[in-house]
Amino acid sequence: MRLLRIIVVLLLAVTGVYYLLETNDFLEEDSIENSSQVLEQKDNKLESKEIPETRTTVPLEGSTYQWMNKSTSELTENFGEPQRKDLSAYGYEWWVYTDGGEQLIQFGIDDNQVKSIYALGNDLSIEPAEIGQAYDSTSEAFSFSSDVTYSKDLSSYTFKLSDEELQERPLVKVTDNIFLQLYFDTFTNELSAIRMLSADILLLHQPYELHYRGELPENANFTDEQWAQVEEGAEQQIFQITNVLRSQYGKSALEWDDAVSKVAYQHSEDMAENNYFSHYSQNGDGLKERLAAQEVFYQSAGENIAAQYPDAQAALHGWLNSEGHREALLRDDFTHLGIGVHRFYYTQNFLKK
Repeated sequence: MRLLRIIVVLLLAVTGVYYLLETNDFLEEDSIENSSQVLEQKDNKLESKEIPETRTTVPLEGSTYQWMNKSTSELTENFGEPQRKDLSAYGYEWWVYTDGGEQLIQFGIDDNQVKSIYALGNDLSIEPAEIGQAYDSTSEAFSFSSDVTYSKDLSSYTFKLSDEELQERPLVKVTDNIFLQLYFDTFTNELSAIRMLSADILLLHQPYELHYRGELPENANFTDEQWAQVEEGAEQQIFQITNVLRSQYGKSALEWDDAVSKVAYQHSEDMAENNYFSHYSQNGDGLKERLAAQEVFYQSAGENIAAQYPDAQAALHGWLNSEGHREALLRDDFTHLGIGVHRFYYTQNFLKK
């Protein structure tokens, strides 16, 4: 029986397993079911990736509704050029604006028009609600329902929300063709982010059980090069959203780490290509071995994984509402973060250096 010089915290959740590994006393490996790998304390001499300087504020005032269906020329006139333009997994383009810490907004652009908006952070208004508003008062304002319908020509669609989905991310029909997703922190019961999207994009994402009569829009058919663009954009979005969330909860920002991101990407790629979902590769390697292979040194480390969420934003809010994953997202002493996305598999590797 092998002895491990650790105390292991193991927490299971729908989105995967978060595990934290730190040096401590001897424990027998077999005494902890599905235990994680050992991560030893060492010095780290790796350099962090430089993130481009961003604007100090996002000039979003009043209701976000006004930006739906507006042209890209109107968007740049009011917001300026975005920090990034990221291809989404559904063919439209994300224009990303952020102050680098307290606020982020992404505009989904299709055919030179705003067809989706994702936003979180301070001073973002979605009247009659606002970020940080309590669930009960938001529910009263929007009248949440488990059945949300949409019709177009001879086609009809009904989105069926479970009780859990009603608590975590209810769906509201704003107009005949515009919908609103509200992402709640189920630990505080407060609104943490919002997403507005056209009916066509909602049907592409299919984030809820769907009953329909008629046709569904077809997803984009990407080349490997285009998928690489999608994945790189999703990684940066998860990085920035993680830091905005940490700011909202009074936590320090994490630094991007290239070497750790490579470790995270290789694990996401391996899970996707070999059709499994685990912190352990099929050869038995865990986070300890993956970090060692890239000569990454640390004091402690943790990992979040998720799969088959429609996009990075959805995966991240899934982590936020899972106790173990939330612990990693908001842990005080983590200092660096690496992110790897391959298709619809997502990996976050956190380090304390």
